[in-house]
Amino acid sequence: MTYAETIDYLYTKLPMFSRIGNAAFKKDLTNTIALCEALDNPHQKFKSIHVGGTNGKGSVSHMLAAVLQSAGYKTGLYTSPHLKDFRERIRINGEMVSKEFVIDFVERIEPLIEKIEPSFFEITVAMAFDYFAQQNVDIAVIEVGLGGRLDSTNIITPEVSVITNIGWDHMNMLGNSLEEIASEKAGIIKEHIPVVIGERKAETENIFLKAAQSKQSSIQFAEDYFHIEAFNTKNDLLDISISSKNRIENYELDLTGIYQTKNILTVLQSIEVLRQKEFKLKDADIKHALKHTKTLTGLRGRWDMIHQNPTVVLEVAHNKDGIEQLLKHLQTISFTNLHIVLGMVKDKDAESVLQLFPKTAIYYFTQSHIPRALEAENLKQKAEALELKGNHFADVNIALKAALSNTSKDDMIIVVGSIFLVAEVEENNF
Repeated sequence: MTYAETIDYLYTKLPMFSRIGNAAFKKDLTNTIALCEALDNPHQKFKSIHVGGTNGKGSVSHMLAAVLQSAGYKTGLYTSPHLKDFRERIRINGEMVSKEFVIDFVERIEPLIEKIEPSFFEITVAMAFDYFAQQNVDIAVIEVGLGGRLDSTNIITPEVSVITNIGWDHMNMLGNSLEEIASEKAGIIKEHIPVVIGERKAETENIFLKAAQSKQSSIQFAEDYFHIEAFNTKNDLLDISISSKNRIENYELDLTGIYQTKNILTVLQSIEVLRQKEFKLKDADIKHALKHTKTLTGLRGRWDMIHQNPTVVLEVAHNKDGIEQLLKHLQTISFTNLHIVLGMVKDKDAESVLQLFPKTAIYYFTQSHIPRALEAENLKQKAEALELKGNHFADVNIALKAALSNTSKDDMIIVVGSIFLVAEVEENNF
């Protein structure tokens, strides 16, 4: 098979959550275990960090990977979903997995695929683990796909388990209360493996404490160790002063959304745990990595400015907590009019998200080209019931073109609501 044929096989043959939703979610680890056993258990051949949570797990994963590779470690990074290229999911020191490896892997594993009928995600997890083992990485940062307890990545025994936060998302699969969602996320806590929790919440704190206690694992809440003293944006960087142990350090982040002020605390405490495990992570390497995370790891879609005059930003926030953080960030920025190109998927609670958006913005309701997408006209109707006004468009690029034709140079345009929507933006049109 060619690379294009291989990718087409993966997309069309295997159930894919990003396309069809929870019908693709396998509620046990049987297939992942079978795949990895057939590959001689590659996940047991490298050290790892496991990163879960509702929001921020992608950013935290990329920042940790940037720190490790800046410190000289050969660092694998597995994240999902991808924006433009399937190979974004699997990287070593920022470099995507080769097309040749993807082809070879699928050809090797195809008989087992036909036999056990795994999901797309199960195959990509096994592919990542096999690649990292073959390439002899020193350590790999592994982002949880969905939930934790039953996620395909949850067969690893990491150096540290990281849970960024708990919020409202995927309730149809993870539970209808923050406590239930936290219980699923806490499923990545392993026996005697330290766990770092990014945010302390009254509803979920005891869930994590009990889970850690039952596994005899040390537990640390990042905000108990690090505190934001001040922050501001300058020259496309987020400048942050952070206090810990009676001293203040300044950091510059090239991930400029103010929600990164929460994520960096999680990263810094995870680094402290890694240092206790003899990882040599110098302050200078940490600062360099955080200032150049996007360059080092290829991260996109987090307050991703792709055009100026007017400002156009891509933002993958898609649930209640993520949108709330986005809107807080907007309050720190000066612009004349706000234009929001918005698309969502069917299995989100659209109304609870839509009611957060400002009524003063101009909206361009649209949709991505996946079966899960909420139809643009339907989204427009839901939004109008909440006094959000705008037209609907069949494609995000048509919607973005309409927004650009309706702006002055001091306006702000945000494309938001779904990672799949952001992925379809054609940046070469600017």
